[in-house]
Amino acid sequence: MKKNIQISYQQFADRNALDETERMLFERAKQARENAYAPYSNFLVGCAVLLENGEIYSGNNQENAAFPSGLCAERTTLFWIGANFPHEKIKKIFIIGGPRAFSEKTPPIPPCGACRQSLIEYETKQNENIELYFSNLNEEVIKVHSIKDLLPFYFNATFL
Repeated sequence: MKKNIQISYQQFADRNALDETERMLFERAKQARENAYAPYSNFLVGCAVLLENGEIYSGNNQENAAFPSGLCAERTTLFWIGANFPHEKIKKIFIIGGPRAFSEKTPPIPPCGACRQSLIEYETKQNENIELYFSNLNEEVIKVHSIKDLLPFYFNATFL
């Protein structure tokens, strides 16, 4: 039996279509991107996270000459929040990525597979959806209402 998967998402032409909180997250992710440590790939990613208490925290990708030792912006930010605010729910996550040498052709950059899996863990842990936004420097934005929209066949603790 063949089944189709449908992904629900919204697409915005630029950040002006976002609300004030979303624009603030965009700016914080963009600032975080500028501080990324990516001397090998020259691919910079920034992430901003809105917690239920209204606080916003950000992070960026951190590379290492021993390539597997680096970490993506999303996981850098998530793990710091998990270590410092283990009981605070995550409401929204905003990601901006792209090559250091910006190109008009760069599409909105979604999280990688490892980050999607980590995001699912936090969404499952808090038993509440996390809104995810991903963008590029052209300010095109894609929004999904749950990490599950990007990872429909996710793995979690129910399989253990």
